[in-house]
Amino acid sequence: MAETKADADAAFDFFVEAYGVKYDRAVKCLTKDRADLLAFYDFPAEHWKHIRTGNPPLGDCRQSPAGQRIESTFATVRHRTTKTKGCLSRQTALAMTHQLMLSAKKKWRKLDGQNRLPEIIQGIEFRDGIKHEIKAA
Repeated sequence: MAETKADADAAFDFFVEAYGVKYDRAVKCLTKDRADLLAFYDFPAEHWKHIRTGNPPLGDCRQSPAGQRIESTFATVRHRTTKTKGCLSRQTALAMTHQLMLSAKKKWRKLDGQNRLPEIIQGIEFRDGIKHEIKAA
């Protein structure tokens, strides 16, 4: 929850130093994924709460079943398609999945700072959540 990437790096280094001996495997895993865990600082600050998560998919570092990673957006679809045995064809399965996604879409919340998406698509650089503009000499 640091304000800048520099502050987050300092906190991360402190964590590694403080807990590295006692929890060596966890610290090794987090250190390996450090760049990915702090990547949200390169996006607009409005998007940080959407990008950060307390449940990242850490791949082989986690010792939980693969199905218990990040909460699935498609849980409703998966639940219905496994319970419904009468899809009969690929076409009916796709139609049912499409309708379920349209229904689920009504409950999704909009991205904060969605007006910043064109800037991200254009490749504009952000540092610590603030647009970085290069000054011409």
